Amino acid sequence: MRHFNFRFLQKCLQFIIMITIWMCPSLTILYSAEFWGDIAKDFFWKTKHTGQFLDYNFDVTKGEIFVKCMGGASTNICYNLLDRNVHEKKLGDKVAFYWLGNEPGDEMMVTYRELLQRVCQFANVLKSQGVKKGDCVSIYMPMVVELVIAMLACARIGAIHSIVFAGFSAESLCERILDSQCSLLITADGFYRGDKLINLKLLADEALRKCREKGFPVEKCIMLKHLSKETEETALGSQSPPAKRSCPDLQVPWNPDVDLCWHTLLLGASDECEPEWCESEDPLFILYTSGSTGKPKGVLHTVSGYMLYTATTFKLVFDYQPEDIYWCTADIGWITGHSYITYGPLANGATSVLFEGLPTYPDVSRMWEIVDKYHVTKFYTAPTAIRLLMKYGSEPVQKYKRESLKVLGTVGEPINPEAWLWYYNVVGEKRCPIVDTFWQTETGGHVLTPLPAATPMKPGSATFPFFGVVPAILNESGEELEGPSEGYLVFKQPWPGVMRTVYGNYQRFETTYFKKFPGYYVTGDGCRRDKDGYYWITGRIDDMLNVSGHLLSTAEVESALVEHESVAEAAVVGRPHPVKGESLYCFVTLSEGVMYNHTLEAQLKKQVREKIGAIATPDYIQNAPGLPKTRSGKIMRRVLRKIACNERDLGDISTLADASVVEQLFQNRCTTAV
Repeated sequence: MRHFNFRFLQKCLQFIIMITIWMCPSLTILYSAEFWGDIAKDFFWKTKHTGQFLDYNFDVTKGEIFVKCMGGASTNICYNLLDRNVHEKKLGDKVAFYWLGNEPGDEMMVTYRELLQRVCQFANVLKSQGVKKGDCVSIYMPMVVELVIAMLACARIGAIHSIVFAGFSAESLCERILDSQCSLLITADGFYRGDKLINLKLLADEALRKCREKGFPVEKCIMLKHLSKETEETALGSQSPPAKRSCPDLQVPWNPDVDLCWHTLLLGASDECEPEWCESEDPLFILYTSGSTGKPKGVLHTVSGYMLYTATTFKLVFDYQPEDIYWCTADIGWITGHSYITYGPLANGATSVLFEGLPTYPDVSRMWEIVDKYHVTKFYTAPTAIRLLMKYGSEPVQKYKRESLKVLGTVGEPINPEAWLWYYNVVGEKRCPIVDTFWQTETGGHVLTPLPAATPMKPGSATFPFFGVVPAILNESGEELEGPSEGYLVFKQPWPGVMRTVYGNYQRFETTYFKKFPGYYVTGDGCRRDKDGYYWITGRIDDMLNVSGHLLSTAEVESALVEHESVAEAAVVGRPHPVKGESLYCFVTLSEGVMYNHTLEAQLKKQVREKIGAIATPDYIQNAPGLPKTRSGKIMRRVLRKIACNERDLGDISTLADASVVEQLFQNRCTTAV
């Protein structure tokens, strides 16, 4: 008798329930509260919640916007992630993280018991420095285990962490410290990113100097010695492993009035620390995301709802099993790293890979080498990384077996069908389902996603809403569109993990997300729903172009361009046109060994015309050997718009990974339409 796959049946039932509540909104609130109430039983609560599980108002015409989850309940998220797993679930000896540094061979592992001890130690250090519940702590660190320790230590004592991506400039760090009014900064001496040495302490000192000049002196800065090693070990061996590459050029400035050494502070610190019990709606962290005005928004997430949502989406979307080795390649400085490296996986007692390096260093097979070495089963990365690796073909991937892989995921932006198919066919060898997840810093976790082995896949579609998430598509007048349609993606009710406010600026929170369409959370993204009910993200609304009265998605044009075998990556922006309003200006990065010529240009125009229509025919196509990207890999489209219009006033470009590409693009820009 053949073995019956009960897990597959379970997935199918989950999928049926998702579709049922999506098609019957009246059931959603009732089912959602019951569903999340059952989930909450798996966690520890110092006090139970009373009254309504989820209360909210999304309509600005009816009063203040708010979301409240599990009123009356109290807990500690660090306790649920660590103490519960070590003591209740007996997972103390299970590996929490396999850490891999920039250099091959630079590695270590940390168990759940060790992680709990080290978090308690550092929590006591923070308390000794006067940090208390409700204080905000800024963290500016590379991808090291101590970054996880710092954020969980904050959560343990009820402090709010504000992590700033270590690729950001001193000015960006200063701006975020000022906005969040942080009482203390945690940083490291430096780190390598590929061949590039980043002196993080110099940048941190510059940020603190700027803060002082603006009247906000940060009194203390704790520095981890990551590259310049400490000579003595603490009782728990809390050093990072020895650096595999010497860094003789590293200058570590030291101000004894402000600076404190991480390792010295740990000496004698107790490895026991009682958790601070927090109310459900107490702040957990602030994470800054880009705003349309240029000033970052401090997205605030709270304890209980975020804990439940990240734990559950991780478990179901990745079909997590206790024997899995999970790897999310994101940086913890972004929401993906918060939700799906730290909080979601640890809440489930998962073993994760924590990677400091780059996918192309020291060679383009690095990722697949790691997959084989640690027998990674669930792999979650960005379309940017996939397209980057596609340029080098399948041979670097096929050098390694990748037999352990079971589920592949994508995050960060819509994935074009060609990249999806390469990921599925080459990386997953046509046997691994792909979960193409749509969500935002603001949503806290996945809101549109397939479930592996339960949802029929369509390349490039974020598929269906997660449990209790109710999407709608609106036209410009705010009317809900039925059936196949395209317009503004909004959500009709909250879920536990949604943001609560913009830190220190409620008015901006209300205006950005709720004022345009009262009664809805506005994502700012365009979306298309097909005849089968699948959702397709078409890009940010501000990435929509109006050409002769027709709205065109830049993402759709980019996808058509990269379907050509010669194009590795594309970026499309609008350029003013005296007749059409806007014209399409396209930047294309070609695959290795391909030359740009008029024949290729004609082929690309023809391909876009055939894929989308004559209205989408590019007016300008520029060969772009490199695109202006941030250190996290996102294309800076505002810079491309300036180049397209030959405007040299670029504003702040300090977050660019390689500023030299900008001048090259200016020199090669198109002056006449193709």
